[in-house]
Amino acid sequence: MTETASGPARGSRSKGSKASKGLRIERIHTTPGVHPYDEVVWERRDVVMTNWRDGSVNFEQHGVEFPDFWSVNAVNIVTSKYFRGAVGSPDREYSLKQLIDRVVKTYREAGEEHGYFASPADAEIFEHELAHALLHQIFSFNSPVWFNVGTQQPQQVSACFILSVDDSMESILDWYKEEGMIFKGGSGAGLNLSRIRSSKELLSSGGNASGPVSFMRGADASAGTIKSGGATRRAAKMVVLDVDHPDVEAFIETKVKEEEKVRALRDAGFDMDLGGDDITSVQYQNANNSVRVNDEFMKAVDAGGKFGLRARMTGEVIEEVDAKGLFRKMAEAAWACADPGIQYDDTINHWHTSPESGRISASNPCSEYMHLDNSSCNLASLNLMKFLRDDDRGNQSFDAERFGKVVELVITAMDISICFADFPTRKIGETTRAFRQLGIGYANLGALLMATGHAYDSDGGRALAGAITSLMTGTSYKRSAELAAVVGPYEGYARNADAHNRVMKQHADANATAQRMDDLDTPVWAAATEAWQDVVRVGAKNGFRNAQASVLAPTGTIGLMMDCDTTGVEPDLALVKYKKLVGGGSMQIVNNTVPKALKRLGYQQEQIEAIVAHIAEHGNVIDAPGLRPQHYEVFDCAMGERSISPMGHVRMMAAAQPFLSGAISKTVNMPESASVEEIEEIYFQGWKLGLKALAIYRDNCKVGQPLSTKKWEEKGKGAAEEEPAAAKVVEYRPVRKRLPKGRPGITTSFTVGGAEGYMTANSYPDDGLGEVFLKMSKQGSTLAGMMDAFSIAVSVGLQYGVPLETYVAKFTNMRFEPAGMTDDPDVRMAQSIVDYIFRRLALDFLPFETRSALGIHSAEERQRHLETGSYEPSDDEMDIESLAQSAPRRTEGSRAPAAQPSQAAEAPAPKEAHSSTELVEMQLGLNADAPLCFSCGTKMRRAGSCYLCEGCGSTSGCS
Repeated sequence: MTETASGPARGSRSKGSKASKGLRIERIHTTPGVHPYDEVVWERRDVVMTNWRDGSVNFEQHGVEFPDFWSVNAVNIVTSKYFRGAVGSPDREYSLKQLIDRVVKTYREAGEEHGYFASPADAEIFEHELAHALLHQIFSFNSPVWFNVGTQQPQQVSACFILSVDDSMESILDWYKEEGMIFKGGSGAGLNLSRIRSSKELLSSGGNASGPVSFMRGADASAGTIKSGGATRRAAKMVVLDVDHPDVEAFIETKVKEEEKVRALRDAGFDMDLGGDDITSVQYQNANNSVRVNDEFMKAVDAGGKFGLRARMTGEVIEEVDAKGLFRKMAEAAWACADPGIQYDDTINHWHTSPESGRISASNPCSEYMHLDNSSCNLASLNLMKFLRDDDRGNQSFDAERFGKVVELVITAMDISICFADFPTRKIGETTRAFRQLGIGYANLGALLMATGHAYDSDGGRALAGAITSLMTGTSYKRSAELAAVVGPYEGYARNADAHNRVMKQHADANATAQRMDDLDTPVWAAATEAWQDVVRVGAKNGFRNAQASVLAPTGTIGLMMDCDTTGVEPDLALVKYKKLVGGGSMQIVNNTVPKALKRLGYQQEQIEAIVAHIAEHGNVIDAPGLRPQHYEVFDCAMGERSISPMGHVRMMAAAQPFLSGAISKTVNMPESASVEEIEEIYFQGWKLGLKALAIYRDNCKVGQPLSTKKWEEKGKGAAEEEPAAAKVVEYRPVRKRLPKGRPGITTSFTVGGAEGYMTANSYPDDGLGEVFLKMSKQGSTLAGMMDAFSIAVSVGLQYGVPLETYVAKFTNMRFEPAGMTDDPDVRMAQSIVDYIFRRLALDFLPFETRSALGIHSAEERQRHLETGSYEPSDDEMDIESLAQSAPRRTEGSRAPAAQPSQAAEAPAPKEAHSSTELVEMQLGLNADAPLCFSCGTKMRRAGSCYLCEGCGSTSGCS
């Protein structure tokens, strides 16, 4: 039985069982007498978000107020997702100050009301420190906090829920209802169906039972109808079945059979893309499925023995199966359609702090939250890159002391939220208040490892990740024990005290035996060791305020809010990213972490610049000038020429798992060529390495994933049209877009090294540079003739869609005579006429960010750099550049000419990138198995077990 607190599901407030003077709150970042808002520069921006498929405006709000260092993406996502009030009404929030105040002041008031603070001064420090950390993107609460806290609607703060269902029709119908209410609120839920009797057992009336798989069909239909958060994304849900359930084989095969149906319907001409008109006829697509295995089963697999399937009502074995054969069926199903995942029951419950109140039988949809049935967890994640320090000598360190202080601040705030939180059902509210489960975690691990010169799949990388995770969880439980002295331990603690303290000792022992590797992780391990010593000592005296403290969540939307390069525990997606620009438009940039990594590895500035230039051109580090091959692994990413091996992902999960209360939201990506045997090995090693849960995804294993290059208006093609097309090799060629008869132009006279000339640059009326004419003063000379021919070649290339920045990158710094002084104040010296021409064109036609990345600045910008240390353009220049963001663009119908026919035949890369995923696709000539965002049409990228849209912040999961 689950131990619960009494009281209504909403608005219940308990001040705890112990009286104390309250917490003393320490200043970390703030200054007495100065509000955090007064320490940053605020600016006004316009947010206009469009659907790239048809150009329609999805969201628009003008004059929003944010700090000047917040990126375009972060501003767009916070404005569109988290600001409350009807758009266009006076009640609509318009400033980040309003949003942070709405949340932080609610937390402070609840903390004062429930006796958390020693004095009003401590409450004010708490408010200021929390506001500073949010303002500077040091951490973020999960989305429901931003949606609900401080508003008139129910104050739901949790993103993750676990339900329960028993073997009765009443309980099954309650499951449908409760799950639907959670979906409606924009969150996700998971549950274990193993208490429902199998189809091989009899009902009390004498008939055969339907079995859990049949009831899954009804729940799946309900989830597909309700969706999540209204209609913005598919519902996030997890369905778990124990491996000893007699219907486990039918459960394993549910999605495999449906995937076969998808292929047959697609081949018959039906629209089976995700979100297509006909995909709704396919069942079981709204849930992640996982099989819960135990040690008995895994040992039988290892030994090649038999395993008994047990009746739900009596527990007797009604069928024996070959364990290895059943395990094989799981791997075959995962190979075919990515489901089911696997959860390791004995490992999960070995780390359970409250076993006397019930076993852990299920997880939330993303598999990071695992605790009692009918419970919830609110999440918050820290941005690890904010704690990386560089000293005056260029040495790096992780600021373990400040990290620990921020963890204490955040975990305090998270616990306060349970005091005022509302919950979707009475049972969930009761259990959550009785056990106060929290889920602190982090984001940007992949970026941190690369910036510090660690390969993701390396002993050093795993040591640093383990140390940070251990310090985070140890500090959280230490603060939980301190809170127990102030406001009392969680209500279920007394019954579970021995088990809770045993688990704390397990964490401390794992910390003590972990391998130390280098100067970065060793001090963090030392801080973690001290924290765990305090946990064991203080916890034995005071008890603990929280049954659970930490998880590693996907950090999808909030990762974008914090401007994180990587989500959760994931590695970097690729070395070249897609970046939105102020005023509209976008550009591709090499990750900012790459230069930091090269500096850490000992490369000089000139070498770093050459390597970064190589990455910008090729998208990878292979054969980069001066880069030692032994350092290639540091720059391995989730996708690309050098992608991280599947076991590399598993080993990273194993490094963090012993130091987490919950589990890890992560999918192990495998290449299309992966075999069933490799999946078996992944699942087996996950058990041996002590993971709690694991899921794999083999590239191209699912049909119902749309390709971003497919025209959305093409619907319902017949089989007769499809079959011949599949056999053809389609070669895409660029299409020339000629300029109109009348076009705007700029004529520039110039002198380079004594050679005089004229350049006329003509533009499309609305789409950037289209042609260049070059005339040298000495007609009939070889130079004049070659420049004529060269300008024609460049003009034709521009009209076929070659970006101007490509020409600029190729031809600037080219050295030949005539060269020397020029009469242009912005380009005082040129190494050749070609060097001058493309510097001038860059200044006239390229946006500031693109020019800056290429090292091309005007005289005024260079002067400003001398005065302020920054090349940032003025407001007037930004207004001018916002008009030029579209120049130059690839013309309609054009494609990168480097695409090979064999690649295009399989799946042509998108014409124009709208996200980092599409940018990687263009570099590789491949397609990522990711859905298009339901809100804005941008191709999403994986974040943990979910998908994240970089365009608008929508996710396919529960965070």
